[in-house]
Amino acid sequence: MTLASSNTRVGALNHIGLAVVSIEESLRQFYDLLDSPQAAHILVNEEHGVRGAFIEQGETHVELLQPLRADSVIGRFLERHGEGIHHMAFTVDDVEVKARELEALGIPIITGPRDGFTGRIAFADPSKTHGALIEFVTPYLR
Repeated sequence: MTLASSNTRVGALNHIGLAVVSIEESLRQFYDLLDSPQAAHILVNEEHGVRGAFIEQGETHVELLQPLRADSVIGRFLERHGEGIHHMAFTVDDVEVKARELEALGIPIITGPRDGFTGRIAFADPSKTHGALIEFVTPYLR
């Protein structure tokens, strides 16, 4: 089985996730930088120790991620790398199926499938994806 013969279609880029120190400061800056609609809501996931906000930017989104605590995934990322791109996410019809397909290809899923801010998500092992942390997301119905 190759990636090209996958049964679960990978769609467009859903969002780019950025690790930030302050969501509020970052929102103000991105609103100005990208002339974005100023309608982002700040979401909190206590279990994973993160606050998040999505800036709607045309067909894609910018996800801002701020740690709630230093030992969270985003807290550790900021400590090692500073602010910047954390991951890119692609839409899939069924993240559960996509995770099984990737595992069969020898690309481990390091987190998920699980519930995320806007859908069911899974992250592929970046050591198998040329160093890029790739998230697959099946959006919740709106």
